[in-house]
Amino acid sequence: MSTPQVAVAMDWGGTWTRTAVINRQGEILWHTREPNPKNGTKEEYLDNAEKLLTTAIEHAVGPVAGIGAAVAGPVEPTTGTFFQPPNLMVLDGVAFKPLWEEAFGVPVWVGNDANLAALGEHYFGAGKESADNGRPIKTLFYVTVSTGVGGGVVDKGSVFLGANGLTAEIGHTLVDTSKDALDCQCGSIGCLEATSSGTAIERIAKQKLASGDHADSTLASLKIEDVDSEAVFDAAGKKDQLAVSILDGAVTALAIGLTNIVHLFNPDMIVLGGGVTEGLVKLDQLRRIREQMMGRIMSELHKDFQLTSARLGDSVGLAGAAALVWDQLEK
Repeated sequence: MSTPQVAVAMDWGGTWTRTAVINRQGEILWHTREPNPKNGTKEEYLDNAEKLLTTAIEHAVGPVAGIGAAVAGPVEPTTGTFFQPPNLMVLDGVAFKPLWEEAFGVPVWVGNDANLAALGEHYFGAGKESADNGRPIKTLFYVTVSTGVGGGVVDKGSVFLGANGLTAEIGHTLVDTSKDALDCQCGSIGCLEATSSGTAIERIAKQKLASGDHADSTLASLKIEDVDSEAVFDAAGKKDQLAVSILDGAVTALAIGLTNIVHLFNPDMIVLGGGVTEGLVKLDQLRRIREQMMGRIMSELHKDFQLTSARLGDSVGLAGAAALVWDQLEK
């Protein structure tokens, strides 16, 4: 009896690179992670990635069906070419697919990390859980609410990519048209990311504290460098009024952004992941987000969706990279 094939998966973030060996059931059979080279050159980054992939292949418990890589930034899917990745700019223009196929002699597929997180949750996380409970998912939209806000959509089992592989940038949809709308790092104003990301929550808290109008807030007793999104969530859990008001704004913006998703993509599942989502879940804010969405959604059929949190945690990128391999091999 032959040994089942496995996928080698990579999750290449701005700070860490994870690699794993994963079977068709989504089980991680072996994994490791390494920090990225600090201020590294293109060659140092590529050498580090190749070393990690080589080690993973050495730990494979069966024939390697292919390599899947989830990368933090826009990627052209046919050649796996990075385009202006904000946290890995030294790799701009690198085409991973031909590079690694020549080096390792197996098929290689590369995708944006948020797109592949959607694929991982569909096959191995919240989507699988729903299917196991008798409700298979047709269209899943994944939103990561973390340092930034990103997204990915899986339709009928495959990632929906658009013309250039750049769909689902939910973080840069407009949610605030007021004169006080905040600047976003993308260059626009009023984006969802500028209101609801961990970076935004920290920035808004520091701005409000700097005004001197919130001396009674528990956040005011902290050193300014210790005021981050986690501190805001902790304070909100203790009913601190400043923290509660900041999160109210983030929740309202998310409800608007997710309503836009419902009207554009008609998903039957929206999955929220990332560190900010963990804070929202602890404070039972997903229920409030859904309530606000229901007041905006145009029809009863549009309202037929599940809003839930991610199931795969830090493994979501690896799971999605492996799912990409299995998905592509079956086409």
